[in-house]
Amino acid sequence: MLPGAFDQLRSSDQAELGAGVPAARTVTPDGDVILLMPGESAAARAAAYAQDDDLTAVIEITDVAPVSVPHRIRGRAWLAGWLTQVRGDDRAPCAALLAQRRPVGELLGLHGRPSFVMLRLEVGEISVDDLWGAEHVDPEELAAAEPDPMVDHETELLQHLAAAHRDRIADLCALLGPRESPGTTAVPLALDRLGLRVRFTGGESSFDARFDFPAPVRDVCELRRAMHTLFAAAGG
Repeated sequence: MLPGAFDQLRSSDQAELGAGVPAARTVTPDGDVILLMPGESAAARAAAYAQDDDLTAVIEITDVAPVSVPHRIRGRAWLAGWLTQVRGDDRAPCAALLAQRRPVGELLGLHGRPSFVMLRLEVGEISVDDLWGAEHVDPEELAAAEPDPMVDHETELLQHLAAAHRDRIADLCALLGPRESPGTTAVPLALDRLGLRVRFTGGESSFDARFDFPAPVRDVCELRRAMHTLFAAAGG
């Protein structure tokens, strides 16, 4: 399973519920998913109509590589569970969690009529299909997951590596052993605290390779050192 995959719920990738895309979303310490949905969306109307009845729902999340590469979809996840509207005393703590991702006061109508509503998905089942394969995931793992420290920087870093260091990324192929690779191009595909994944393409074929860091990185400074170590090993 993609390291830090659960944190995609807290990032900017597409998450769709019915016919609506949430304006913001986050995960509570208990593993519930909080969604900020347009008040006129089908999901918001259904939750309001159901009141306290069980309303089942599925969130589909698509993780798309932020660089130009064939087959850009890196993974998908499906979270199934029970949907309710956040009400009463739960609204303030849920709004605070959402505000960690983006300012939401205006959307919540804290100073006027709300145009968006908060929904809670109590997760009962999770399926993930990503670069590591397909599997079912225990919802308790979602509750226990910690954000990958690279998640807020990955898009910018991958785009920078692809634009400014494409030749050095291609040199990493030397770490894979002898290969016949005339005309092979290399594009950085994914980055997390544990390593870098690169897609090598030549002619009509392509393959992915994972390059692990000597140790997990905790910030961008440690990432730079880890990348220099990889480049030095490839050039040696």
